[in-house]
Amino acid sequence: MTGTVYKSTGSWYTVKAEDGRWFECRIKGKFRIKGIKSTNPVAVGDVVDFDLDTKSDVETGVITNIHLRENYIVRKSVNLSKQTHIIASNVDTVFLLVTLNNPPTFTAFIDRFLVTAEAYHIKAVLLFNKIDTYNEEEILEIRYLAAIYREIGYECVGISAITGKNVDTVKEMMEGKTCMFTGHSGVGKSTLVNAIEPTLDLKTKQISVQHSQGQHTTTFAEMFDLGFNARIIDTPGIKGFGIVDMEREEIGDYFPEFFALKSECKFNNCLHLEEPKCAVKAALENDEIPWSRYKSYTQMLTGDDEQHYRKDIYPEE
Repeated sequence: MTGTVYKSTGSWYTVKAEDGRWFECRIKGKFRIKGIKSTNPVAVGDVVDFDLDTKSDVETGVITNIHLRENYIVRKSVNLSKQTHIIASNVDTVFLLVTLNNPPTFTAFIDRFLVTAEAYHIKAVLLFNKIDTYNEEEILEIRYLAAIYREIGYECVGISAITGKNVDTVKEMMEGKTCMFTGHSGVGKSTLVNAIEPTLDLKTKQISVQHSQGQHTTTFAEMFDLGFNARIIDTPGIKGFGIVDMEREEIGDYFPEFFALKSECKFNNCLHLEEPKCAVKAALENDEIPWSRYKSYTQMLTGDDEQHYRKDIYPEE
């Protein structure tokens, strides 16, 4: 039988078969995918083949094969630095929820996320949430941030999961697609999903006032069918994305505005640091590239903030 993985709890996987039936499945023994060192061989979104377990008293399955993934998005394993954890696979669009405060989302985090999406060929959209809570000065800051990323080519939408502002716009962007919402804990992922599909009634928690951080509500990724021909993958809150399986020379290629200038650099392997006649550095000096983007790039290149970004808010592996 063939189906799609909708939920993973580490040892069991909820699979929706092609005929619409649901099965709890497990994997048999060691299950490794060639070329991927992952702590979780099967991820939400995977299309799998499975056999029914005739030895079990209840109807369960055993996963025997994972179909080739169109894409997948990963983070570094919390405890195993040389391995990855696949958050989800076969994703059409990933929406990053951004909040100015309560909790704050910094550009370094946004840029790391966008680089990850670029590297794994997933369309990324920025949703600036909680715009109903900002004063005039904060609204201007949001507009400035959105302008930076729109100039690069990313879609940006100001939304309020509470008031419903532009929620219909998000629904239109999701129609016919498998989508993922992600972002720091407390940015309003579950609230937005509930606004889009109230029948799901995902759990939400208030922001911790003391630490201005979201309290962790989702402990594993799970996919849901929506009533308007779309699927949503709800994920745990993320504190940071690590740069996984990338050579230093290729990181700049995942900054679209850097990549567009690469051919104008004097050296083909230019890292846009101290090399002479670097088109990226020239654009930076001419204010054609935001300094925040370049700072994010150099941090990824040197790994200066590696330890900070490895402290992901995820369940123990």
